Formats: sequence, C-alpha cells, structure tokens
Amino acid sequence: MSITSIFKFRLVTTVISKRSIGRVLDTFRCSICMMDSVQASIRNKLSEHFKPTHLDVMNESNMHNVPKGSETHFKVVIVSDLFNSKTLLQRHRMVNELLSQELNGPVHALSIQAKTPQQWEDSKHYVTKSPPCLGGSGK
Repeated sequence: MSITSIFKFRLVTTVISKRSIGRVLDTFRCSICMMDSVQASIRNKLSEHFKPTHLDVMNESNMHNVPKGSETHFKVVIVSDLFNSKTLLQRHRMVNELLSQELNGPVHALSIQAKTPQQWEDSKHYVTKSPPCLGGSGK
C-alpha cells in the first residue's frame, strides 16, 4: 500500500467519522430540545414562581419569519395573586426577570398579559390578539 493510498484511507475514514459523530450529536441535541423545550421551560418557571390561577404560554413563532419548529416568539397570559398591588410595568419586570435566561438566549420576543385574579374575572378572560408579522422587513 502506497503512502498516497494510506493518506486517502485516513482522510475518508476521518470524514466518515466526523459525519457520523455530527449525525449522532444532531440527534442528541434534538432529543434534549424535545425533552425540555423553551416553551416548557417558560411554563415551568412561571408556574413554580407565580403559582398562577391561570397560565397560557403560546409559541407564536409560526406567525413570524423564522424556520419551522422555532421557539423564538411567545405570548404569556398569566394571572396571579402576586400581581396584586403591582403596576403593569412591575408585573412585566417580574416576568422578564424570571425569564432572563430565555430572553438572553433563544427567545426573541415575549408578549406578556399579566393580570390579577380580579382583573382576569372583570375582563371575562379576554386575551388580546397578537398583531400579524411584518416579515422582519417592514413590509
């Protein structure tokens, strides 16, 4: 076997190995993402901290110009006694602080509707609709 043949064999083996490892890593990453999605993380944190009487965490990424399956745009509707005597700005800050890891990472946009139980009842559980996406280009 010539040196050139050995070199080609090693090069091909290395490329195949890297591709195989890449596929395994991609599968592993997908499995981890599915086990603990961004949406699930948001829901868990909000549930544990605020003990809400009502909580909706909606992934609205499909309404935006992002790849299919993305978790980048969310709407949160949360009703909690912890919001009593807090201004709307204080409520938003409470939620943003709790979700700072997600907001500094994969989450691009977060719409928050934070209400007291009394406000929730008075609104007859009304949730405002999200505006349509402009496609990121201002169209």
